[in-house]
Amino acid sequence: MALGFIKKVFTFGKEKPAETPAAPAELTAEEKAAISAESEPKGRDEDLAVAENPVLAEEMETAGGPSDDLSPEDLSMVPLDLLEAETDKPEAEIEAAAVSDLASEPVVPVLPKGFATAETRAPEPEAPAPAEKLSWFQRLKAGLFRTSSQLTSQITALFTKRKLDDETLEELEDLLIQADLGVETALRVTDTLASERYGKDVTGEDVTKIMATEIVKVLKPVAKPLALDLSHKPHVILVVGVNGTGKTTTIGKLAAKLSGSGLKVMLAAGDTFRAAAIEQLKIWADRTGSTFLGTKLGADAAGLAYEAFEKAKADKADVLIIDTAGRLQNKAELMAELEKIVRVLGKLDPDAPHTVLQTLDATTGQNALQQVEIFRNVAGVNGLIMTKLDGTARGGILVAIAAKHKLPVYFIGVGEGIDDLEPFEAEDFASAIAGIAR
Repeated sequence: MALGFIKKVFTFGKEKPAETPAAPAELTAEEKAAISAESEPKGRDEDLAVAENPVLAEEMETAGGPSDDLSPEDLSMVPLDLLEAETDKPEAEIEAAAVSDLASEPVVPVLPKGFATAETRAPEPEAPAPAEKLSWFQRLKAGLFRTSSQLTSQITALFTKRKLDDETLEELEDLLIQADLGVETALRVTDTLASERYGKDVTGEDVTKIMATEIVKVLKPVAKPLALDLSHKPHVILVVGVNGTGKTTTIGKLAAKLSGSGLKVMLAAGDTFRAAAIEQLKIWADRTGSTFLGTKLGADAAGLAYEAFEKAKADKADVLIIDTAGRLQNKAELMAELEKIVRVLGKLDPDAPHTVLQTLDATTGQNALQQVEIFRNVAGVNGLIMTKLDGTARGGILVAIAAKHKLPVYFIGVGEGIDDLEPFEAEDFASAIAGIAR
């Protein structure tokens, strides 16, 4: 060990200090040769062997080079106080101290690629600032983007460098009917356009402004708030519609609005044909703080309606909303079951159900017109809710339905979120469908 070697050499130098020798007498040739051999540096033969053998030289370099042991000449470079301190301790104690010094060194872990210690880990990226919440009109406009972009681009293409004549008016009429706005609305737009701009140059922007104005005239009479007659407790809302139009989700959103205003609400799972519908309505009841009433799968829906009314009355609920199974309007036997629910409720309260809401899927287009007619005759529908306006190119169907049936449109939905169902506003809808900023 190097330290051990240092101690021995230093002790040896203290006990027998070197004396200045007298001038030596003249040496013979044999004596000079002997002295030269003894003074040859230690390890010289090994160094020569290494120098003459490149492979051995490479191995020596890899192994860490020559020995670290200090020669007597190297001691002149070591401070005396260090040597003295080491010589005052036993060799075993010196070695233990060296091991202790190594143990006290901080251990830096070598982690696999892809990991880091807390000190070397890259800083976490700052969380982005929360996006500004869109207004209802912005969400409505985004939901009707496909409808408006398709309609306005066709109008612009039609009126590029053309004067307004009979042929152009006829083409515009066909275009508006194909956009599901309906014959009545298409005629209103073309008649107004002809009376104001016939024979003149007309731009697509001119046409969309007139179209928006006429759509407002059609929709304004049906854009009404849902009025609840709370002198009837419970006020019974029956929700009907074809499968897939969003009845159950719409009920949940309505319950959120009503319970949020302080009303006591009960939800009844009258869609007894689908276990998922029962479970979904139960979740909405829990989420909105509403009372829930369900029954087993396949049970009589009219019997459930009867039980729900009695329970809501006993609990003094303000509003009872009853879900129903989706019915195809061309299936007479299914529609007869819906009629039965209406009759049972009428026996409990002559005015019940007080409100019958029909949900309509905007993506169904012209088929929604027929749905309204059939459900109105069977269940006495007196109000509409249009859903799934987001992402459809057929949002104009609401205008055609309003023009033909003139039923109140209470709410429209542009998404699945709880805030994506809002009261219907004629001006907002007309501006959004025409792509006009407000």
